[in-house]
Amino acid sequence: MPLASTGVTSNTSSDAARNASWDRETLPEGEEKKRAVRDMFDAIAPRYDLVNRVMTFRLDVRWRKRTVRELALPADSVVLDLAAGTGDLCIDLREAGLIPISMDLSYGMLAADRSGAPRAQADILRLPVPDHSVDGVTCGFALRNLTDLGAFFDELARVVRPGGRIALLDVGIPRNPVIRAGNNVYFGKVVPKIGALLSDGAAYRYLPRSVAYLPEPDEMVSMLRRSGFGDASHRLLSGGLTQLLVGTLDGDGSAG
Repeated sequence: MPLASTGVTSNTSSDAARNASWDRETLPEGEEKKRAVRDMFDAIAPRYDLVNRVMTFRLDVRWRKRTVRELALPADSVVLDLAAGTGDLCIDLREAGLIPISMDLSYGMLAADRSGAPRAQADILRLPVPDHSVDGVTCGFALRNLTDLGAFFDELARVVRPGGRIALLDVGIPRNPVIRAGNNVYFGKVVPKIGALLSDGAAYRYLPRSVAYLPEPDEMVSMLRRSGFGDASHRLLSGGLTQLLVGTLDGDGSAG
């Protein structure tokens, strides 16, 4: 499944230095993780969409459309798409009659945007958006790339209006042992080869390992509820290949 996002330089030494920041045995943490994620997505932006379609057999298209449906907002609602990448979710949001705004830490991804939505480079843990000013938020395949998931959920509660909705899509771990074993082989062995052939092998070796950043689903639901999304819930998609967190901000906009 997609890596998701968080000027590709033509300088070879810069490319090598950036590549080293994410091509490593141990997963980075804190500010080092933030820099590595930003640099990695800058590097893979040019062929990001192609690799996503190939490695997911276009299932990523279905997952994004499901995310927009689960948002369940009326037409003309303003929705922030965070870690928006090249704008796939923004396109789906607009097709559903919503008004998307794209934000991403990676300038390379924003430069490759195909949606035409208004966009800004931003750290999505510190959004340049007034309190309770948007109707909803989507985020595709980026939760595991964040340095502080609890702070991110609190930031969502700050910017979404009371009664507004969130839909957060990311990779999952299948519960069925047969599907899980096949998924481990495919994303651990095959996807890095696809990435190396079409884009950056190191970035796509990061994918199966990055799942370790994510807490258990029940814990993420509890975190969202503490942040103020009292009805937060979790769904598994495609047998658990991906997971979707959805919720509505409590009426007074305050955390529980």
